[in-house]
Amino acid sequence: MTILIHPTYFPTIATFVAITKADHVVLETQDNYQKQTYRNRSYIYAANGKLQLSVPVIFSQKNRQKYSEVQIANDYKWQDNHWKSLESAYRTSPFYEYYIDELQPLFTETFNSILEFNMKCLEVICECLQLEINITKTEVFEREPENIKDYRGLVNAKKENIIALEPYNQVFYTKHGYINNLSILDLLFNEGPNTISYLESQNIL
Repeated sequence: MTILIHPTYFPTIATFVAITKADHVVLETQDNYQKQTYRNRSYIYAANGKLQLSVPVIFSQKNRQKYSEVQIANDYKWQDNHWKSLESAYRTSPFYEYYIDELQPLFTETFNSILEFNMKCLEVICECLQLEINITKTEVFEREPENIKDYRGLVNAKKENIIALEPYNQVFYTKHGYINNLSILDLLFNEGPNTISYLESQNIL
């Protein structure tokens, strides 16, 4: 199966369910940038519950910009803040120490383009999962592509469809209960090598 997805900041678990089941992953790189999406945000499970991590971008809604043209606003110390948030949320998780060294360069190196950064995040997560996938990029934007499973709707953070995923152990479950479809990081830190088996066992529309 060939699927079409948006590269996002540490994709949701539902997105990785789609990726795991695909033979070929096509990344949408020719679309216009939109706010209120996972393009520059991710949700993790912190001590006080669901926490949004947002990468600041330089974007004007007055002029349409291609996703590929949007730059990260690196004047903000967002990498330090996100790193501290991940450490606080997951340092007691079973597999934090196992993966954190592979993730660290994403928070110490400078990235200019949000698209290129998100593609690097996807690459690093696949390395952590030892998941080999055939990836290509779109060359033109198609509103209704043919012969491909279109999962671009998974990018919507505000209008996302409710995708019920099977509960797994989460660090702060006893405080706030199970939180569904967070960033793949939550599953990775909590389930470790079992992540792929979990993803393969789930179904999304």
